[in-house]
Amino acid sequence: MEKSDFGLIGLAVMGQNLVLNVESRGFQVSVYNRTTSTMEEFIAENPDKKLVGCKSLEEFVDSLASPRKIQIMVKAGGPVDAVIKSLIPLLDEGDIIIDGGNSLYTDTERRDQYCSEAGMRFIGAGVSGGEEGALKGPSIMPGGPESTWEVMKPIFESISAKVDGEPCVVHIGEGGAGHFVKMVHNGIEYGDMQLICEAYNIFKAAGFSNEELADIFADWNAGDLESFLIEITANIFKQKDPETGKDIVDLIVDKAGQKGTGRWTVMGSVEQAVPFSTIAGSVEARILSSMRDQRKVASSVLTGPSNWDFNLGMSKEDLVKKVRNALYASKIVSYAQGLDLISKVGNDKGWNLNLGEIAKIWRGGCIIRARFLNRITEAYTADTPPTNLMLAPFFTDILNQGQSDWREVVALAATNGIPTPSFGGSLSYYDAYRAERLPANLLQAQRDFFGAHTYERIDKPAGEFFHTEDWPDLIS
Repeated sequence: MEKSDFGLIGLAVMGQNLVLNVESRGFQVSVYNRTTSTMEEFIAENPDKKLVGCKSLEEFVDSLASPRKIQIMVKAGGPVDAVIKSLIPLLDEGDIIIDGGNSLYTDTERRDQYCSEAGMRFIGAGVSGGEEGALKGPSIMPGGPESTWEVMKPIFESISAKVDGEPCVVHIGEGGAGHFVKMVHNGIEYGDMQLICEAYNIFKAAGFSNEELADIFADWNAGDLESFLIEITANIFKQKDPETGKDIVDLIVDKAGQKGTGRWTVMGSVEQAVPFSTIAGSVEARILSSMRDQRKVASSVLTGPSNWDFNLGMSKEDLVKKVRNALYASKIVSYAQGLDLISKVGNDKGWNLNLGEIAKIWRGGCIIRARFLNRITEAYTADTPPTNLMLAPFFTDILNQGQSDWREVVALAATNGIPTPSFGGSLSYYDAYRAERLPANLLQAQRDFFGAHTYERIDKPAGEFFHTEDWPDLIS
């Protein structure tokens, strides 16, 4: 029997779609699933495909050509470890195991070492695009040895999304680099979604109908804000519930779910001392949304503006323009923070991460694909890349031109009791980053007062530290 070019373990929807994608590119694929009936149903539903269904891991491994290329698509954490542990005794030296799920990058580094010690090669590959991307072409972020990438390159490039003829996949770096970049990608995704939701919340408070919102987001998607998330948002506002005839968006409970990647990204930013206000605000917003029962009680106890009287001296058209500019500016900040975290960790790990290449492979297939990623690629492939995305001339101009509207939208929301943690957090970051002097001088004085932590002085050379011995006594 002909040996398969590729194998996949885990036939949930993402796994099934990825298998069909690989097979459609001319490769024979072996599949295995812990629940055999799932595998058998999948094979039966695709009788004309070059698929080999396997009832045991031994049969699965034996069906693959050497070096074996096995992708795992199971739930992150313990299940990944269990599959790897089961596979290792069955494989030969040089075989390749690929974790295509949303694994924490430190787990990927641990698994990389474990597989290497056993003589196997390991790839932690972030895969973005959801079910449709897996089937038609995702953005893929593989990490691991360069030599292993060369083996996988023909398959990964053939199944990835294409933009301007270029595959949306590149070797990210060694070890856990691929899953780390995918983690930050997901954090940026959290930020993008929350910013869109904050714009929606302002519009709803101002009395916009869902039909008007569909038109607004469709119009935005025809311009510089073009993105997958803006596009699907426009379509969401058009969807009717077949049971009631009402708009489906109004029937959905306001409790957001999350799988942990956004939280991991925020935790990573804290560990690396990288400001992350936009994405941190989006994670916090999801957590607060899950506290729905508490919020319902608090809404009848804690006071705020009773109603928003939309008599603000501006037209709806003006409000749309201002919110659009606030969204665009905040989106730039979100990407700036995410790319800063990638740069910081990449330098610390010696991964030699290429921010321009990373932005380029996000242009297609993935959830955060957007028109302005072309501009990010241009910024980081310039002769002098910016130290922060906000300092690239294209983005500096947008921020300078939109900052007045941005401030007005954040103030308007605060005045009317509308939470905008990511709009507000982005603006605060922008103002802090551009501030020549911050009040941290007082903070350092406080630290020296209670803990003798010392401080530097503006009238002395940098690097010299001082302590005040005779701070005034506390008044009792």
